[in-house]
Amino acid sequence: MTVTTDAGRKETNASSWAPAILSYGFRPFFFLAALWAGLAMIAWIGQLSGVLTLPIMLDPVSWHAKAFLFGYLSAVLAGFLLTAAPNWTGGAPLNGWPLLGLVLLWLAGRVTDLYTADLPAVVVACVDVSFPLILGAVILREVIAGRNWRNLVVLVLLGLHTLALLLVHLETAGGGYPAQGLGMRLGLATVIGMICLIGGRIIPSFTGNWLLKMGVDARPASPMQRLDKFVFAISLPALGIWVAAPDHIAAAVALTIFAMGHLLRLARWQGHRTAAEPLLAVLHLAYAMVPCGAVIMAISKIPHVPLDTAAAQHLWMAGAIGMMTLAVMIRATLGHTGRRLVAGPGAKLILLAVLVASVIRIVAGIGVGSAGWLYHLSAAAWCTAFFGYALVYGAALFSARRAAVQA
Repeated sequence: MTVTTDAGRKETNASSWAPAILSYGFRPFFFLAALWAGLAMIAWIGQLSGVLTLPIMLDPVSWHAKAFLFGYLSAVLAGFLLTAAPNWTGGAPLNGWPLLGLVLLWLAGRVTDLYTADLPAVVVACVDVSFPLILGAVILREVIAGRNWRNLVVLVLLGLHTLALLLVHLETAGGGYPAQGLGMRLGLATVIGMICLIGGRIIPSFTGNWLLKMGVDARPASPMQRLDKFVFAISLPALGIWVAAPDHIAAAVALTIFAMGHLLRLARWQGHRTAAEPLLAVLHLAYAMVPCGAVIMAISKIPHVPLDTAAAQHLWMAGAIGMMTLAVMIRATLGHTGRRLVAGPGAKLILLAVLVASVIRIVAGIGVGSAGWLYHLSAAAWCTAFFGYALVYGAALFSARRAAVQA
């Protein structure tokens, strides 16, 4: 049987014997990613407030950053890539027992992260790093089988993200401060690179389809034209400079050039015409956080500016990454479970909550007075967004796909 995705492409249903939650990668991984994002935030606030002590080797700030950048994001990447990969070959998706094995490996990484003080560092690192390595091997097999060479760059970025995770473990074992270390910066930079690449493909494509449906004559620039390729080409060295020397003037200049390129790119996608559809408008807004975050990080290096670097980075982490991934999770869940691609009340609340969480976190980093209550408020909005996703879309993820409907 075939069904139509929101992009109008055909996809084959998974094996009929597999339970619904294990029929496609997005189902278990998006659900668990949302739960982990909320639970890890509660644990972080508990540590920050002194009411919770975890048996971990990392300091609370580094644990918080790692839990999101490598725990949450690895699940989102797995759900996205495992669902997209079958389109490259026309084959069946990873499902059933193999998918369950990958899910259990991800869960093992999260459990060991909670008990790093009680476990050998080598064991923790091996369990943690094995998940993205096996995921990469699965995706590489699909790339080779489908001869889909353009997606090799995604694998390169995934490989760099895995290297970043290994660096975090080495920095932890060496008694360093991973929150401001090379591993965290490399991990953040690779995810921003993925947003620039994948977002640059799907946002103008989805926007063009929607504008056509609405009868609007204007169209976004086609994905990955010369300008897009040029901006992406200069983005990688710009991010590399920031990773290698974040406090050097060269990093501020590189980030400014990076921001100008992506603002120009974004301006060609007709985002101002999408306000009537929040599921689409939020993709443009999340992408805008990429250049805005780069500018704010550059500004934060100016002496006497009351903005800490961590707050500037959160415009990338919570704003660009948090909003983009959550919007893609909602859209993929609706499209791949046979539901209409429109933002209902639940989706609107979820997307508003993650936006509020991002904005408040930036305000908290301005450094005026005590910001403790702002951290708690931002965390509450964050948990509302991600627990909200699990609550609103959990039934769809655990149940069989509906017959195709018109979006």
